[in-house]
Amino acid sequence: MGADVNGRWIVRGQACSASIFRFSLFGQGQSPGSALNRYGFLKNDWDSADAREASDGDTVTLKTQNAVFSFEKGEQTTLALRDKKGNMILEGKARALPEGGFVTEFGLSKNEMLFGLGDQTRERIEHRGTKANMHIVNVASYIPISFLMSTRGYGILVNTTFSHVWDMGASDKRKLALYVPDRNLDIYFFHAADLKGLLAAYTELAGRPVLPPKWSFGLWFICRQQADDFQVISDALNFRDRNIPCDVIGLEPGWMDKDYDFSVEKQWSRERFPMPAYRDDNFYNALKRLGYKLELWLCNDYDLSYEAERRLGNKPQPRVKAPEGFMEDDTEKDLHFTEPVRLDLYTKPDEPWFEHLKKFVDQGADLFKQDGGLQVCDHPDRLWGNGMADEEMHNLYPLLYSQQMYEGFKEHTGRRPCGYTPAGWAGLQRYGGTWTGDTGGGPKTLVACLNLALSGHSLVTCDMQVTTKEGIHYGFLLPWSAVVSWNYFLHPWLLGDGLYSIFCDYARLRSRLIPYLYTYAHVAHTTGLPMIRPLMLEFPHDPKAPNILTQWFLGREFMAGSFSDEVYLPEGKWYDYWTGKAYVGPKTIKYRPPDNRGGGLFVRANSIVPLGPLVQYTGQKTDEGMTLQIFVECDAKAEFRLYDDDGVTFDYEDGKFSLSHIRAEFCGGVLKIKAPKKKLNIQRITAHLEKKPRSVSLNGREVSYDWSQQDKSLEIAPVNP
Repeated sequence: MGADVNGRWIVRGQACSASIFRFSLFGQGQSPGSALNRYGFLKNDWDSADAREASDGDTVTLKTQNAVFSFEKGEQTTLALRDKKGNMILEGKARALPEGGFVTEFGLSKNEMLFGLGDQTRERIEHRGTKANMHIVNVASYIPISFLMSTRGYGILVNTTFSHVWDMGASDKRKLALYVPDRNLDIYFFHAADLKGLLAAYTELAGRPVLPPKWSFGLWFICRQQADDFQVISDALNFRDRNIPCDVIGLEPGWMDKDYDFSVEKQWSRERFPMPAYRDDNFYNALKRLGYKLELWLCNDYDLSYEAERRLGNKPQPRVKAPEGFMEDDTEKDLHFTEPVRLDLYTKPDEPWFEHLKKFVDQGADLFKQDGGLQVCDHPDRLWGNGMADEEMHNLYPLLYSQQMYEGFKEHTGRRPCGYTPAGWAGLQRYGGTWTGDTGGGPKTLVACLNLALSGHSLVTCDMQVTTKEGIHYGFLLPWSAVVSWNYFLHPWLLGDGLYSIFCDYARLRSRLIPYLYTYAHVAHTTGLPMIRPLMLEFPHDPKAPNILTQWFLGREFMAGSFSDEVYLPEGKWYDYWTGKAYVGPKTIKYRPPDNRGGGLFVRANSIVPLGPLVQYTGQKTDEGMTLQIFVECDAKAEFRLYDDDGVTFDYEDGKFSLSHIRAEFCGGVLKIKAPKKKLNIQRITAHLEKKPRSVSLNGREVSYDWSQQDKSLEIAPVNP
């Protein structure tokens, strides 16, 4: 719905869905929307929201089954978002500034808390009282995401790629202010009962997190920058010979003949990776035979906007040539200077960036590490191929990079891509995962991961800090898990006896957790709820949760902690996964993990954890079956819906997947378990109970078991066919 404001400005509102509203303020002759809409990072094709529109004088109202959004016409446009009962949730004013751009101010309630905005600070996850500059900067602000959620039940997305500022009560504790230097003001508003609902609404607009190939949840090992083909194969063999599960072997920039080659002419290093012309059987073939996936490092300064426009059906503008012929008085007719000269020496406007990567994919590359250089750098004197200046293109560039890598790989192979980058903006989650850049694997990177989770992004990891127990613990209990050797010697077998043993234990646990991890990757893909979750997401009413920066949920069942000798246990019963000891929250405990562990790992009561067989790489054939771990209280139930598919193709989109419902109930002293044991090849079941059961049944048939009074646990093994 549109309205003319004083003949100069147009104000427009739209009910996109029952929980999403869009507000635009723009000048005559312009149109709302940003590059995010143009290039498909935000959903544009909305079904009817079944909204009722009403106009009462200068007030326009849009009412859906979930909320009411209204705005007033005038030089200062008043905005209001109410719940379906009419209770005010958010109220403010928007206006254009004389010097250009817009300011929007909203009132903040006394106890309101604010979350989101991506990886633009690593000091906090609750942002009330702070200011945020939304601009991609190397290390300092890798992935700012202009989406904010409030505990009052609203969310805001500023629809722009221009850098802008959020003032969340820093200048005035009663006000939330937005300063946007764009040509128009375009904002999406969301309403939901809680933070999970707001994330679902936001990812309905900006896209659900991608479902990557299953092998991506195994361990990644990135070799030294100086490694040659022999050293790479030696590293790969060491993992296999030592029975350390590992799925990915990666190469740093040293794999290229020209170090940090930004061009599309890059080749394998002739010194480190010689490629005999007489036989196409090289080190990457050997890696494949050992079950590895291959990752290659990339740097990029290519103008991706040409391909973005081409995918919209717009052809690049032809190069302007010099006029035919010469002036009659020309004495030296030098043809060298008759073609235009481009300062951009890398870009081929008629060729997509991914085109030159196809040969490496055909040789065996399964993913590319999209390093920060130079996508995180400003280009102040550059006019991009789509006509944008860098002020609009800078924050957009990493999105186009991930989008074109995803689409290029998918179109070339038909397989699921595995994107991997440190930089991004709103909508990044649709195309891949991220690591926390060149900042190691300490506690600050955990805050980055938690902030990304509160901004709709799910697949996160860091450069694992393998020289400490805490770093190993944290690094293995993230959605993705990677060791980056870079210029160092961070190989597990070089860590010394103590850390080496700990690393091996975590790597083997990680291998067995892949069915669990893959299930929660699918949950994120279908609901928007991230794999890694700050305590605030699971316990939104716990007053301590917003300030917990050293703990996180991995899925629903596991809560982990690292980098602190204190663990906060929210309300309910919790089992120490290492020792089996039970605790009851809410309370803070001094916690010392076993000597061979690097932090706490707790399981919620009334949970089921599926463990797969121990394999050296995802997809390795084995006769070993699955183990079910059950943690259930008296007179309570537990369940888990285990998801699986082929892990590689897009067939799951056509319904080719399995969803296995596993249930347990402990009532009246009887433990009843239901599970499709043949389908899942369940070979062992363990259960942690408050007391010994009178009987145990599996799928309606009573079974025998072994009981440990000391551990208060039982075991059924082997599970009878």
